[in-house]
Amino acid sequence: MQYLKWIDGNEYDGSQINPSWAFQEFKVKDSAIVSWVGPMNILGDNLIDYEDVGLDIKGNLMLNFIVEHFDEQPGNLKLAYHRQRILVMITRDKLLDYGIKTTQDGDDIFINNKKLSVSIATASISSMKMHFALNITTEGTPDDVETSALEDNMDVNKIHQLQDDIANTYIEMIETIDKDITKTKVF
Repeated sequence: MQYLKWIDGNEYDGSQINPSWAFQEFKVKDSAIVSWVGPMNILGDNLIDYEDVGLDIKGNLMLNFIVEHFDEQPGNLKLAYHRQRILVMITRDKLLDYGIKTTQDGDDIFINNKKLSVSIATASISSMKMHFALNITTEGTPDDVETSALEDNMDVNKIHQLQDDIANTYIEMIETIDKDITKTKVF
C-alpha cells in the first residue's frame, strides 16, 4: 500500500471517491492512501450516502484522506466499513497523542459532543474506497451541525505531522494484518 500526498488546497468534491481515482491522478497501480489539506464541498451528484441527500457536506479547511483497496473483487462493502472504523480508531489514538480527547459514534469523531469528522465508505466492482476528513476549522461547515475543529485543540503547524502519523499507522495496521494472515494455520 502506498501513501501519497495531493497538493494542499485541492477541493474534495466527492468525485475523488470514484474507483481508480489515485491511478488517474498519480498513475498508482496499487492500493493507496492519499491525503491533503483543503476545502470540502460535496456536490449533489457525488453524494453516496442516502442519509445525506439534500444536506450540505462542506468545510473551508479539512484534513482529507482517500483510501482505496484492490484486494477483493468485487469490492466488499462490509470490509470497507470495517477498515473505515480502523481508520477512525487510529485517528482517535493519534489525536490522544496530541492531548485531544474524543468520543466516537459509528464512523464519526466528536470533541465535546461537536462533530469533528466526516466519512463514507463504498465499494465497486474493482475496489473498496473511503473518504475520511477532519475539520481544521469550523468555518464553512453547515450551520445546522455543531462542529469542532483541530485549530481549537492543537497547534495547526502540527497538522502535517498528524496527517503522516494517521496514514503511516493505517498502512502499518493493514500490512500487519496481511502478515498475520500468512503466518496463521487454518483448518
